[in-house]
Amino acid sequence: MKKETGQTVRELAYFASLGISVALSIVIGMAAGFWLDRAFDTQPVLLLIGLGVGIAAGFSNIIRAGKKGSKY
Repeated sequence: MKKETGQTVRELAYFASLGISVALSIVIGMAAGFWLDRAFDTQPVLLLIGLGVGIAAGFSNIIRAGKKGSKY
């Protein structure tokens, strides 16, 4: 019984961290786009591209977690 509880806690911690990883992916993409915009003076273009890349990475994390969750 104790082993099952430990595994359940690990699974819950993994899925709880999913929201943080999605938000962090988006923020990192936006920050990189913002920095590149300032470096190359292309104001909104690279910010929007970075946002798109961050959202794509966030969805990738969600899909990966869903596949991992189906194993449990």
